[in-house]
This record gives sequence, C-alpha cells and structure tokens, in this order.
Amino acid sequence: MMPSPKITFIGAGSTVFAKNLMGDILSFPELAGAHICLYDIDAERLAVSERVGRRIVETLEVPARIEATTDRSRALDGADYAITMIQVAGYKPGTVTDFAVPKKYGLRQTIADTLGIGGIMRALRTIPVLLDYARDMERLCPDVFHLQYANPMAMNVMALNRASKIRSVGLCHSVQGTAAEIAEDIGVPLEEINYTCAGINHMAFYLKFERNGEDLYPLIRKVVEEGRVPEWNRVRYDMFLRLGYFVTESSEHFCEYVPWYIKTGQEKLVERYNIPLDEYITRSENQIRKWSELSSQLQDASVPLEVKRSVEYGSTIIHAMETGKPAVVYGNVENRGLIANLPADCAVEVPCLVDRNGLQPVSIGKLPPQLAALMQTNINVQNLTVEALLTGNRDHVYHAAMLDPHTAAELNLDEIWALVDELMAAHGDWIPQNLRETVAHAASQLRVA
Repeated sequence: MMPSPKITFIGAGSTVFAKNLMGDILSFPELAGAHICLYDIDAERLAVSERVGRRIVETLEVPARIEATTDRSRALDGADYAITMIQVAGYKPGTVTDFAVPKKYGLRQTIADTLGIGGIMRALRTIPVLLDYARDMERLCPDVFHLQYANPMAMNVMALNRASKIRSVGLCHSVQGTAAEIAEDIGVPLEEINYTCAGINHMAFYLKFERNGEDLYPLIRKVVEEGRVPEWNRVRYDMFLRLGYFVTESSEHFCEYVPWYIKTGQEKLVERYNIPLDEYITRSENQIRKWSELSSQLQDASVPLEVKRSVEYGSTIIHAMETGKPAVVYGNVENRGLIANLPADCAVEVPCLVDRNGLQPVSIGKLPPQLAALMQTNINVQNLTVEALLTGNRDHVYHAAMLDPHTAAELNLDEIWALVDELMAAHGDWIPQNLRETVAHAASQLRVA
C-alpha cells in the first residue's frame, strides 16, 4: 500500500519554502497519498500556503490530503514527521532590529542569521520556541522525526540535542548548492562529481571533490589562476587559497563568521571582496514581495502553478524512511565521535545514510587542523549562547558576543556589553524573561563613556 504519513509543517506561512517542500514530497509517487498538515500562527499567510498546497495536489493529480490549522496540538497530534521552518519575530521587528542596533555601534553585517551578534539574538528568540515545540512533540507524537530548517542551524540543533528526546536533524542546502556552483565554475557536470564534505553548518569544507577518482581541486585553483572567480564569490575563493579547502556557505555569509573581511575604516577591503552589507534586509524585502505576488497569483485559477523539485533534503529523508530505499544526505547532528577533533556535544554537518532504520551519520575522523581550529572559533559562540538559554545565565550572552570573531574585531568590550544590553531591551518579550532581567555585574562598573 502507498505510505500515507502525516507530515506537519511548522511555520507553514513561509509560503515559498513550504511550496517547494510540498512539491518535493508529493512528486514522489510513493508519498503521493501523504497527509500534509500546515500550521502557522499567522492565519492569513497560512491560508495562502493552504491554497498553494491544494494547487500542487491539483497540478500533480495526487490523492494527498492538505490540512491547515492554527491549533498546534492538532497539527502535531500523531505526526510522523515535523518540519520546522520558523523565523521568530520575523523581518519586523526581528531582523530589522538585529541590523539597526549594531549599526549604531559601527558593527555592520551581511546576513546576521547564523553567527555574529545577529545570530546570537536570533538564537535567543528561536531556541525557546523550538524547545516548546519539542515538548509538545514528546507529548503528542513521541516517535516523530523532526526536520529542522530554522537558523541559526548549529545553535538550534545543539539545544535540541541537549534538551529534548525528539529525534532531530538540521537541514540546509549549502552543501549541495555550493557543489553545483563549483561544478559550473570548473565546467564539470555535477552528476559526474563525487564529494565528501564535513564541518559545522555554514562552515563545512569539501574534503574530497572528485570525478572518477580524479582530484578536481586543481581545476578549482585554475579558476583563480585564469581570473574567472565570480565577483559575488571572492571571499570563498580567497579562503580556499589560504586554507586549501573550499567552504560550503556563500561569501556573503562566510565573511561575517571571521574577523578579516568587514572592518571599520577599511572600505577598500569591503570593495575588494565585493561584500554586500545589509544583504539580508534586501533578501527579506524580496521574499515579502514574492509572497505577495504568489498570493495574488493564486487568486487566478487560470495561471498554472509550476511544480519542480528543489535541492532540499527533506523529501529525500521522508521517502527513504518510508520506502527503505537508501539515500545519502548531509545533516546537522550531534557530534558523537563523528569528527574527532571537534567537541563531542557540538552540532556537526556530515554525510548521513537514510533508510528505514532512520538517519545514520557517517564518521569522518579528524579534520585538517586549520579547519578544525577555525570552526572552534564559531563553536565557542554557539556553545555559550546555548548555555545561556539552557541555564538562564545572562552573562553567557555577553561572553558569546565577546568571543564572536567579527564582533570582537570591530568593538571593544564596553561597546560589546552595551550593544548586548540594547539589543536585549529592543527585542523585549521576544527574549526569555530570565535573560532579560538585568542583574548587577561587576563588569558594569568598569564601563567607560
């Protein structure tokens, strides 16, 4: 019989992303009868996503059941799979605040969703909500498999692993997306390329990049030698030359995970590497426009809805677990001996075999020492942020910001502490109350005007 799992989308008002995942899932004949339950707190956006789901069912002519609800318990009750795609506090006030306040201190960002002061604040807003969902899952669907797409990915996964019994994997498209970009740069068809990649989310590196046993790294180096580096990708090619391996996440992301590319008073550096400051603000506004356009398009039944497979791993995992047909994906999981020279309880991104037995991460061994050392600078920030949330120790928020590579390169300690205080106050109720409560601390007496 055709599998009919209940697949719950949490944050289904992210219509464009939900559309891609629904199309991916229902394009598998074996999953065509799935029960897709869409949940969101925003009834208007949820209604648009529901219409998208029904249009996909009509377009693909499949017997899937599409349900939409603003009742979280109803959405999770009996779910076989739960997919989280939330952005707590949204573009406004969340993202806007994460950019506007640091800019007052001279701290400029590009994406601000993974690390840096923006990533820390996003974690403080997001992790409590994810853990609240996880508690509901433990009560309503304890055997559910949780596919976690929200950023900051590594911090979210780390917290879920430490504070929840629910089986979870963090999913991103940077590994497969970057592989396609490199393939285009070197002129080799992606389907002919084999690679092994490992590290932490947004800072994983291709340890092998081959075709039929042939090392393709010399072709990547040739892109530099021939002056063919894409203008939008200068940071990653620079890191490749300096580290010897190519990193997964985009140049605009990566430049704010390190202290070297965005520096006050060095505008020529920003220009040299073509760094798009405030990039996420632009992207968010474009996404809002796309949602509005899609909403309008759905009012006209005569306009065909295009359904094509995306590069996301979510549907592949569900298909493999339901059918037993094995697949390999890249997932973010707890580092239980998978990468020997990274901390045991951090979240790592590694290849994973998936079948009826579930998700089985692959042991990588030791990373090249320069890569592990660079990742550790980010893991420090991730760990302290999660520790702040799980223990209620506000001081660890300051510690995370102090140790963040980009923040520390731009601001002194007094500025960092003042920035944290102002951001916590600006986010208000979006931050857990036990972290918002200002406590007396000796360091506050040391601040200078």
